[in-house]
Formats: sequence, C-alpha cells, structure tokens
Amino acid sequence: MTEHLTKETFLEKVFDYTQNKDWKFAGELPCIIDFYADWCQPCKMVAPILEELSEEYAGKINVYKIDTEAEQELAAVFGIRSIPSMLFCPKNDKPQMAVGALPKDALKDAIEKVLLTEPVEQN
Repeated sequence: MTEHLTKETFLEKVFDYTQNKDWKFAGELPCIIDFYADWCQPCKMVAPILEELSEEYAGKINVYKIDTEAEQELAAVFGIRSIPSMLFCPKNDKPQMAVGALPKDALKDAIEKVLLTEPVEQN
C-alpha cells in the first residue's frame, strides 16, 4: 500500500530537514516518494504502477505519495518544478530524483539499482 505523507509524517519517516542540513534518512526501509497532484494526467498513469510495486516489494521498500498542492512546503524544499517527480531514498546513501512518468520496468530497475543495493564504500 502506498501511504500519503504530510509534512509532519515526512519529518518523522523520511528526513527532518528542520533539524538537519545534511541528508539523514530516518526510515526503516528505503523508499520512493511520489510528488504528484490530482489534476496531473501522467501522475494518474503512474499511481497504479506504484501501487503494484508497493505490493511486489512489500517489506523491502516503502512507497509514499506527497500531494504537491496540499504540501507546498515539501515540494519547495525538494525544488519540485514538474510532476510527477519521484525521490528514491536508499537507506545509507544520498537520495536521487527522477522526473516524469516512468514505466514500470524503469521503476523496477531504479528500485533494484538505487534502493536495494548496498552502497559501495568510498576509500
């Protein structure tokens, strides 16, 4: 199941940008955050794909949604200029943003490569 986040739940489950300048992921599982709006057609096309992926990867990743109309501060913090935009948040690495309505295979590829791989230690 995808879960809708407000600013309060985002600060608790993903990243408290009011307390930290540097990225510090707060979640238990890596996640995808879908920044969307109800009027956005490409967002409506991506929504059922994200639902499927949230079920396929249950227990491995979380899939969150943020309504950019209702949560304008969150959209501004992440510089969201076009939607859909998806923020991929690995557990121990920097988040990565993808813009546009990605097909399911591209999303699965990103989940496998960005979220479910352990980061390579930098020497």
